[in-house]
Amino acid sequence: MTIQWFPGHMTRAKRQIEEKLKLIDVVFELLDARIPEASRNPMIDEIVGGKPRLILLNKADLADPVANAAWLAHYQALGHSALLIDSSTGTGVKDIAVRVQALLKEKTDRQIAKGLKPRPARALIVGIPNVGKSTLINKLAGRSAAVTGDKPGVTKGQQWIRTGGGLELLDTPGILWPKFEDADVGFRLAATGAIKEEVLHVDEVGCTLIRYLADAYRDTMVERYGLDALPATLPDMASAADVLADIGRRRGCLGSGGHVDYDKAAGVLLRDLRSGKLGRISLESPVIS
Repeated sequence: MTIQWFPGHMTRAKRQIEEKLKLIDVVFELLDARIPEASRNPMIDEIVGGKPRLILLNKADLADPVANAAWLAHYQALGHSALLIDSSTGTGVKDIAVRVQALLKEKTDRQIAKGLKPRPARALIVGIPNVGKSTLINKLAGRSAAVTGDKPGVTKGQQWIRTGGGLELLDTPGILWPKFEDADVGFRLAATGAIKEEVLHVDEVGCTLIRYLADAYRDTMVERYGLDALPATLPDMASAADVLADIGRRRGCLGSGGHVDYDKAAGVLLRDLRSGKLGRISLESPVIS
């Protein structure tokens, strides 16, 4: 699943971030807790350089708690400040200001030593599309200060937003890298909705997801869709397509002649995953070296 998708506004966003970086005190790198590494844009390290950074594992309420703990420990072991949050429910959001104070303590102490009154910290929020940046900003600001949506590409420009917690936030459009050579990365981004559905085959994503779930979350699949005869493993896409067809029949995803509409069936599966109706599911785990 090699996907190329780099709209013009993303090119502009990269340039604008680089221009604004000199005004920034701390960078919030917002990741999807269900796919932390797949949702990490490798361009971000190059763009933000050595700026203090707080990794925010968003949508943690949708992710597997065991995987959440493993990812948190992983990033902390690498020397990063990391926090589990959910911008929709507010989980962990109040802890962000405390982490920022810790990250900027040396700078703040120097300002105080010089007799200066520290100004509000200026934070840049970066992340791939549909990871929840605007929702987080609105939660921090306590109002609808940024446009939100459940599909990628909603935020088209940049804006400074003041919050009551001693922060000034710069929202930016999501930046996705130009090409995904790794098929697993493409699948994970597609399954969680980071990529517009027009650029992928929905039934292929659905079958790939079924193969993963049958292996990692078989009981969840059986309970949700009544798949009592679900095999322990699905060796190929054809066997996964059979399961997708079963789900389609059970959910009424039928076309003319009573045949299963595989795209509709895959859509049901993906919506269940993204909404949490399938349960708390993570699509990757940290590699332990």
